[in-house]
Amino acid sequence: MSHKSQSTWQIFIWPAVLALLAVLGLFAALLGDGWWDALSCFGLGIPAWLSVRGMNSR
Repeated sequence: MSHKSQSTWQIFIWPAVLALLAVLGLFAALLGDGWWDALSCFGLGIPAWLSVRGMNSR
């Protein structure tokens, strides 16, 4: 079994993207109604969906 080293950027890119989506969703939820609601649903829904999917991937 071989092990391929990864840089710090490669390790933390997806958690950083998910954190940015969550922050965007929280910020959009505070700003207003209409399309802000859709943006907040997207920003908070994607990380939540991926978390649930990760817990059920046994």
